[in-house]
Amino acid sequence: MPFPLLTVTAAVPAVGAVVTAALPAATSAARRRVPKAVALAFAAATLVLTAITAVRFDPGGDRYQLTESYTWIKSFGISFSLGADGIGVVLALLTAVLVPLVMLASWHDADPVDLHSFEDRRRTQGFFALILAVEAMVVVSFLSTDVFLFYVFFEAMLIPLYFLIGGFGDRAGGPEAARQRSYAAVKFLLYNLVGGLVMLAAVIGLYVLTARAGLGSGGGGTFDLATITKAVGDGKLSFAPGVEKALFLGFFFAFAVKAPLWPLHTWLPNAMGESTAGTAVLITAVVDKVGTFAMLRFCLGLFPDASRYFAPAILVLSVIAIIYGALLAVGQKDIKRLIAYASISHFGFIIMGIFAMTSQGQSGATLYMVNHGISTAVLMLVAGFLISRRGSRLIADFGGVQKVAPVLAGTFLIGGLATLSLPGLAPFVSEFLVLVGTFTRYPVLGIIATVGIVLAALYVLVLYQRTMTGPVKESVSGMPDLRVREVAVVAPLIALLVLLGVYPRPIADIVNPSVDSTLAEVHRTDPKPPHPAAEQSWFSYMTARADSHGGEAK
Repeated sequence: MPFPLLTVTAAVPAVGAVVTAALPAATSAARRRVPKAVALAFAAATLVLTAITAVRFDPGGDRYQLTESYTWIKSFGISFSLGADGIGVVLALLTAVLVPLVMLASWHDADPVDLHSFEDRRRTQGFFALILAVEAMVVVSFLSTDVFLFYVFFEAMLIPLYFLIGGFGDRAGGPEAARQRSYAAVKFLLYNLVGGLVMLAAVIGLYVLTARAGLGSGGGGTFDLATITKAVGDGKLSFAPGVEKALFLGFFFAFAVKAPLWPLHTWLPNAMGESTAGTAVLITAVVDKVGTFAMLRFCLGLFPDASRYFAPAILVLSVIAIIYGALLAVGQKDIKRLIAYASISHFGFIIMGIFAMTSQGQSGATLYMVNHGISTAVLMLVAGFLISRRGSRLIADFGGVQKVAPVLAGTFLIGGLATLSLPGLAPFVSEFLVLVGTFTRYPVLGIIATVGIVLAALYVLVLYQRTMTGPVKESVSGMPDLRVREVAVVAPLIALLVLLGVYPRPIADIVNPSVDSTLAEVHRTDPKPPHPAAEQSWFSYMTARADSHGGEAK
């Protein structure tokens, strides 16, 4: 029996969460470091296992590889089935890279203040255990090949995130800050639960249709993604047009809330603003990618006709998100909320690339998921270091930081330049591909979306100017520069931004076959250019036209 690599990869952070939570309460500074070290060790082990999965994945092989399946609820055709495709592998690897760095960046974010309080002494265990729980659920979501299994973990990850948002944040704000955190956590949970309930109805509807088609064992229904997708492609499972559209909307609504897409985005600025910087990175760089990933895997794969039908409307919403998010980022006074609105704009680019349904657009969208995760992690984590030193999130409370903390200012600038997609840094390649892929099929929307690039330059450069340049404000005059631990967090992310900016091929080679498979499922090919290829002569082109029309070319 082959080694169950994918199951073990998902199980390691889950086990780590349980072990970390079960450790004794901290009664001293030395005991406080134990749960941190244990959680970091499990996160590192998950990274190693995920890297092995990526190395063993063959881009030229089957769509789903290293597959594992264990019967879960046999009577309903539900199984614990995992399989690695190119897009899922890359996003699982992104998750595994970011989680240990988030832990290092958040090393002191949950330190107990009152060692005489049992509840406060257990803050450290709870915080790091919740991070590992989120990681386990996200990894399963990226690797799941059972629709019901995906739904369970898609919804389950809301619980640890709810506690991370509502229970851990800036304790210096007092009761008012606690109320804001509670509001943000509840809003996050309610929005995503409503999306999940709508999706559940669509999941049940899909199962009923597979049962009618006898796709499961013994002629029953099934939740196996590969079986359903193949049946849809072969015509063995056909939907009435109205039914397919309804099922598509049920899935898409949940994913659009998670992503988040305008106008379902309003929970994100609150959640990111009230969270610790590490939790904010988990939300926007990791968890929200589950929504865009699921659009590719489930919406396009299961409902190709409905995907093509709704694509123009979704593209319009994406362009609105690009412009709207960027405009609101320009007007923000809060650093974290600015980054949140910038992320809404970037998710607009990702979703636009997906539903442009071109190879360039979808390859760019997948690369964008990875590159946005890295660039946002740099910007948000460095912003967290900055905010923790000053004790304020307001842009107006900073000024002249580059003179007293040049390394902090420099890393903040690199994160900002990556956010505005500066050529030479990773997000540029993905944003360029998304725009090119959109323009070939929807030129007007592609042109309008470029306004987001201009606005990104505006909000990033204005943010840097107001916080880092100018006279040194008295409140930041004694601000220390980045410490060794903080440099260790940011340095590998900056290296990835540069490496993938000049050489994105390692990621592109893995995801492109999956993109081609997705386009084939949705029956889309790249639009043909309106003019003859460069190597084709004008004479042969005109002759071909004349022959095809049965007459003389004019």
